[in-house]
Amino acid sequence: MSQRFQKQQRQRRNNISTRALLLLTALLLLPVLASLQLVRSLGPWILVGYIIVISCVTLWLYWHDKRQAENNGWRTPESTLHLAEIIGGWPTAFFAQRAFRHKISKTSYQVTFWAIVALHQAASFDFLHDWHYSRSALSLLHP
Repeated sequence: MSQRFQKQQRQRRNNISTRALLLLTALLLLPVLASLQLVRSLGPWILVGYIIVISCVTLWLYWHDKRQAENNGWRTPESTLHLAEIIGGWPTAFFAQRAFRHKISKTSYQVTFWAIVALHQAASFDFLHDWHYSRSALSLLHP
């Protein structure tokens, strides 16, 4: 292989695709709208601080797990990665999976990851509608 071709291959592997960034942007629409509404009751600094902390922790967990995988070291349990996603780190996890090329081809992991993303989308949608759908579901359980 030519050096030019090898360089292009490395750049492709190291760059997050435009399609992935567009998907992430679309997936962030409902959570951002919900967060803007939540800011009214919590205040911006609490929410921004939380987002920064959970994003940094999630990014570090993925980076560390990838390094450990490459070096045959002690791995981060998948349940820990999923916990970080479920408590708000899913956008960073989406980014880290592509940036580090980590956990993107493991089907069982991706099924759980996308279920967490769907849960966040549904919760954001329901929150924006004053929890109407959750209340309706609960009223069916407790008539």
